[in-house]
Amino acid sequence: MNQPVPSSRAGRNLSLGTAIAALFSLAGCGGERGAGGEQGAAAHPGKDIFDRVCFACHSIGEGPRVGPDLKDIHQRREQDWLVRWMRDPLGMIETDSIGRAILAEWNNVPMAPPNLSDQEIDDVLDYISAVSEGRVIEVAAAEEGPIELSAEDFATGRRIFFERCAGCHGTLRAGATGPNIQPERTSQMGTAALRAILINGSPGGMPPWGQQGFLTDAEIEIMAKYVQLPPPDPPGRPLSEIHSSWDLKIPVEDRPTSPRTRRNWENYFGVILRDAGKVAILDGDNYQLVEVIQTGYAVHILRSSSSGRYFYAVGRDGRVTLIDLWSEKPTLVAQVQGCMDARSVDASKYEGYEDRYLIEGCYWPPQYIVFDGLTLEPLNVTSVEGNTYDTNEPLEEVRVASIIASHFDPVWVLALKESGHVALVDYSKDGFPMVSRIPAERFLHDGGWDHTGRYFMVAANMRNQMVVIDVQEQEFVTKFETGIKPHPGRGVNWEDPDYGWVNATGHIGQGLIAVYGADPENRPEHAWKVVREIELDGTGTLFIKTHPNSPWVWVDMPMSNDPEDARKVCVYSKQEAKIHRCWQVGERGRSVHFEYNRDGTEVWVSVWDPEGEIVVYDDKTLEEKKRIRGDWLITPTGKFNVFNTARDIY
Repeated sequence: MNQPVPSSRAGRNLSLGTAIAALFSLAGCGGERGAGGEQGAAAHPGKDIFDRVCFACHSIGEGPRVGPDLKDIHQRREQDWLVRWMRDPLGMIETDSIGRAILAEWNNVPMAPPNLSDQEIDDVLDYISAVSEGRVIEVAAAEEGPIELSAEDFATGRRIFFERCAGCHGTLRAGATGPNIQPERTSQMGTAALRAILINGSPGGMPPWGQQGFLTDAEIEIMAKYVQLPPPDPPGRPLSEIHSSWDLKIPVEDRPTSPRTRRNWENYFGVILRDAGKVAILDGDNYQLVEVIQTGYAVHILRSSSSGRYFYAVGRDGRVTLIDLWSEKPTLVAQVQGCMDARSVDASKYEGYEDRYLIEGCYWPPQYIVFDGLTLEPLNVTSVEGNTYDTNEPLEEVRVASIIASHFDPVWVLALKESGHVALVDYSKDGFPMVSRIPAERFLHDGGWDHTGRYFMVAANMRNQMVVIDVQEQEFVTKFETGIKPHPGRGVNWEDPDYGWVNATGHIGQGLIAVYGADPENRPEHAWKVVREIELDGTGTLFIKTHPNSPWVWVDMPMSNDPEDARKVCVYSKQEAKIHRCWQVGERGRSVHFEYNRDGTEVWVSVWDPEGEIVVYDDKTLEEKKRIRGDWLITPTGKFNVFNTARDIY
């Protein structure tokens, strides 16, 4: 459903924007549950539903947790009200006075939509009343003793946490995209609750690690205990240590001075093979595999140098790989590890600095590193440590999330996640200093440019807001609420028939595209306000994409709980301002991430699976043109076209 949102509805957006898909969203929430000794509970059809959907945040008679104790809820609320609440808790927050009061009482953290059938709602409500009345007995588990892990199991837990958890919860577990899961909280939840969360995931987006087979039963047991123990002290990474990791394989003077390949290298696609630790380079003209580059653990993104000649790959282990596309076959020419954990890099793009520098921002340690753009020689390290922008609270962990490069000034723009600042780094100055640290909003994540390249729009996803920064004037413009956990990637720019230039975001915790005005010069009445809301059947989008030559905006839904919805993509018509069509891309895995070819005539979509595929669509007709397969195509995720990435076309 497409609902234009006039400016008079700003209050509605403020209330909805505070919604978080249960507190643990990407990690669940809950407390210790009775384990064993149950009489009749296991036979009740509502028990499994309660354990899967409600147990993480609610108890029945054991006191409040993240959400209220549900004992005797059937006596406090009418059955019809409870059914309506279970069907649409977010809608009730808007329209029902009791719903609004509950939201305020529970710190503006509402219940996530449980996505249950009417029969399942009846079953779980009956189960809650049965336990409340003693018709079904659940006996609380005995108090747990001290949590202990062997050295081997602790090492396993540390590895799994880095691979699966640190990105959302932080190296020190203080939370951001996911919530705080430090021992002070997890020990109150208990092993049984944590085990259930790890197995089942959460409605807000945390994958069901157990159900999907990513973690074994033994690994789940280890992790349920590991997160109740204090996190190990992570090491720093000084410039000397970074320099010792630098490996220049092919010096600049030994590289081609002009393209050696006859292929159209500006239409190459870099494809991340996440679990394989590799990047595949494909020819966008004929879909042929050109080369597979061994890059290291879990590549997160690729960025192009300003000229497009080089790809920079950054892995979650902080390793940066420099790939030369002018060779007969793409060639790895340098590597370095600037961080212990990282997500973002970008090149210098201002005139006169093309291909000269590269910046890497760390998730850990809290710092950024500037490298020589042609060799990856480490040049400088700068700390980003600091206090929160609003309460001046000291922070042990400040992560560099997204980074973008201005085409009009010699600056990089960094989103500092925990502190809530947007930092500007001037690479024309000695030492590559932060010349501005603009207060914005906490828990900043991903973002990109508006159509002019002046305004940086970035999601503060745990605050359900988008933030706007005027990079030219180096000042905060505004922030506004959109939905549950906005995740725009770099965003999408197009001209709306009614509102002029707009941008948009999908949401991790909600099936919603929020379209907002982005033309303060010509349409100031709509600028930085949500003007359209487009509801999606599935929940949990990660990526949204368009191209100046396309009539469509593409959106995926890989975080949906329903496996069929997770395989779907949808296209939104810019002209008609509504969803035009949704369909399943594959029969397995999840459909994720889009990239256009150089001309904007084709869209490539990943089937994220151990036996992955890349499906190519004609962007005009939406007809499938090619299904790329191969034993090398292991868990393909992000795809990056050289021409589009170098020029920030999105």
